[in-house]
Amino acid sequence: MSPLDLKKGSSRKSAYDLKTPFSDNDERHTLAVLVDNVDGVLARVIGLFSGRGYNIDSLTVAEVDHTGHRSRITIVTRGTPQVIVQIKHQLERMVVVHDVHDLTVEGPAVERELALVKVRGTGDVRVEALRTAEIFRARVMDTTTESFVFELTGAPDKIDAFVELMVPLGLVEVARTGVAAIARGAD
Repeated sequence: MSPLDLKKGSSRKSAYDLKTPFSDNDERHTLAVLVDNVDGVLARVIGLFSGRGYNIDSLTVAEVDHTGHRSRITIVTRGTPQVIVQIKHQLERMVVVHDVHDLTVEGPAVERELALVKVRGTGDVRVEALRTAEIFRARVMDTTTESFVFELTGAPDKIDAFVELMVPLGLVEVARTGVAAIARGAD
């Protein structure tokens, strides 16, 4: 592919990205939502998504300000640009919501996820699972004579790749935390 090839959705006569906000292409967006830490807030935010048929790929919640009683909800969702704008506007209108940031469009962000991966195997399969885990920098958290539990942190794509490689080696179970994300830079 030539470096001058244009991205899908851009004009063929311009080097600028001229995608319409009304395109039919689903995009993955990571939203950081600062909310009051009171009973029922998570249910109300999730109700907004389920009531309108929006999907949530990942959801993490934790209290980030103990004195101000505020929590941060990190939501990974998919939709057309028009749907993403609609989701952000509907979140901003909720009384308990203080701030909504679309980390996907606001600039570079760091996304990480934690996974625990259980793999069963003996002999050469066991050795291969350990080699693969070393390449991915996964740590052995538990071991028996027939299985391992690996801990792996990283970008969701890295975890997906690790899990895919563990399937033929005896993957038993996967537990994932969901994406935690924060904008890069001083702001």
